[in-house]
Amino acid sequence: MVTLTIDGREVTVPEHTSILEACRTAGVKVPTLCYLKGLNEIGACRVCLVEVEGIDQLVASCNNEALDGMVVKTTSPRVRQARKANVEFLLSRHDTACTSCVRSGNCSLQTVANDLGVTSLPYKVDLTHREWDMDFPLIRDADKCIHCLRCIQVCDRMQNTGVWDLINRSSHTAVGVTGGAPISETDCALCGQCITHCPVGALRERDDTERVFDAIADPDTTVVVQIAPAVRAAWGEPLGLSHDEATVELLAACLKQLGVDYVFDTSFSADLTIMEEGSELLRNVAEHPGELPMFTSCCPGWVRYCKAHHPEMVDHLSTSKSPGQMFGAVTKSYFAEQAGIDPHKIFSVEIMPCLAKKSEVDIPAMSDACGDPDVDVSLTVRELDRMIKAGMVVPQQLEEVELDDPLGTYTGAGVIFGATGGVMEAALRTAHAIATGREADADAFKDVRGQDGWKEAAFDLGGTPVRVAVAHGLGNAEKLIQAVNNGDATYDFIEVMACPGGCVGGGGQPIHDGEERAEERGEVLWELDREMPLRRSHENPQIKAVYDEFFGEPLSEKAEELLHTDHHAWKMPTEA
Repeated sequence: MVTLTIDGREVTVPEHTSILEACRTAGVKVPTLCYLKGLNEIGACRVCLVEVEGIDQLVASCNNEALDGMVVKTTSPRVRQARKANVEFLLSRHDTACTSCVRSGNCSLQTVANDLGVTSLPYKVDLTHREWDMDFPLIRDADKCIHCLRCIQVCDRMQNTGVWDLINRSSHTAVGVTGGAPISETDCALCGQCITHCPVGALRERDDTERVFDAIADPDTTVVVQIAPAVRAAWGEPLGLSHDEATVELLAACLKQLGVDYVFDTSFSADLTIMEEGSELLRNVAEHPGELPMFTSCCPGWVRYCKAHHPEMVDHLSTSKSPGQMFGAVTKSYFAEQAGIDPHKIFSVEIMPCLAKKSEVDIPAMSDACGDPDVDVSLTVRELDRMIKAGMVVPQQLEEVELDDPLGTYTGAGVIFGATGGVMEAALRTAHAIATGREADADAFKDVRGQDGWKEAAFDLGGTPVRVAVAHGLGNAEKLIQAVNNGDATYDFIEVMACPGGCVGGGGQPIHDGEERAEERGEVLWELDREMPLRRSHENPQIKAVYDEFFGEPLSEKAEELLHTDHHAWKMPTEA
């Protein structure tokens, strides 16, 4: 332990603690822009400068250690003036049209500038004006980049994709796509973690909200919206709602207020996914034991990564579509038939905590129901919240409404799809029942829960031992795959989620700079599961009905046609 004095206050911290973390331990606020603990501690932005007694120059507190006997000043005139000058310089290379920025009001640079009293810019503004493919789901505005390098570190060290890098030299050095390639020609997994870790508005999703507003305004169009499980754990955060207040029923009320015709919960098709994927797993275990493992396919970011980085594993992916795509196919087939609606007049919208879904809905092969795209538009939670605000909807003034039928019933197994380990646990609950003819306790498979980046367990499914693994975050997935390829690990079934924590930590979720809320949001879903009267997908009465009335049974010919896909039907940009 070391003891130092910060602004006249004595504080003791473990050795090797940074001055910044020591300040935070002491309750002393020090501004940061580039800092991400354990990931980006490079002192690039220079706004965390502090004064250390005995050292002539100011030091970056984020990457200098606290030493025993050190005397630190964080608010001296010299520190304040240096921070302000550094922020003013950053603003001279930043597009300050804040009113048209998606991060206005939620921008760390804006906050720091306001806190430091920056009311005018003493430097001439010099912007780069780099072109970008505005049709791509991921949008980068170089004029807003502050060169904090967070996106590079997140993409490389956390997600193992290496899309971003420093380009050019000297005063022309900037952050851009590795090798200067167009973003549409890269192997970007579209996990969106660079967006959620960007402190400003340099990275964002393509905005598709006007397409949905236009569909709502068309009297000849029936707008059907599905809400993904992880959305309920986060949609209320920017709107001032607690997790208890931000129910899926209140969100349904908001959407109905906006003019949406039908609102369903993707948890229904998560249950449907389990019926198909669980059956597929048992078939593979019985018929192809030497061809395992089988990987989950519900995360399009993971599917993109697998196709780009491990094409040898593509045939190990479950052929089951993601729950969102399954729901889209059911909407424009079974639901259209039940409701007596022309499927060509249905505008199918999914609200997802995800960026990669925007690419998934555009895959030409995802049009099995009627020839049109099964899902027309995928919105992030951030886009949803912007629509609620643009529609002048005040959730606190609305009464909850029930989800629509006949696709409105779901189980706890469907809800936990949004948290890491949830897909695996849901699949095992049903696979055990199918294999043994009896129910296991709903919590019997809880060993796959938790925030460890790579988890493994083994379960007995009626005399058949099944070895499973769960990975979240593509960097962890890469380690797992390398272990499988090297023969260091053997599994029958593997769940992979591209985003840390699973969908609750998705690249389309609300942004809280410097905070990781995946664990907190995940617990919301586990708690909902514990409270559900039905906790196994095969117990869902509407799942039973859709099989009795339409699909027949899991893996039937019609189920294969509408609920499964060919992962070779489309290619990543660099795929051979």
